[in-house]
Amino acid sequence: MRSTRPDLNSAAWRKSTYSDGGGGDCLEFADDIPGIVPVRDSKNPTGPALLLSPAAWAAFIGGIRRTG
Repeated sequence: MRSTRPDLNSAAWRKSTYSDGGGGDCLEFADDIPGIVPVRDSKNPTGPALLLSPAAWAAFIGGIRRTG
């Protein structure tokens, strides 16, 4: 089975509300791609993105909300 990488060039990236406003420590995600939620470091937008399932993303966000 061959896996295909999603095209993230047209993704609508959004900055996390937990990111600081000073340009550092920023997490960006795109929630407009069916079946995955890509996450990247805003300081390296052409670098790699972590691809999460929607369930994994929801668990991640839920964990942040419980500890934040």
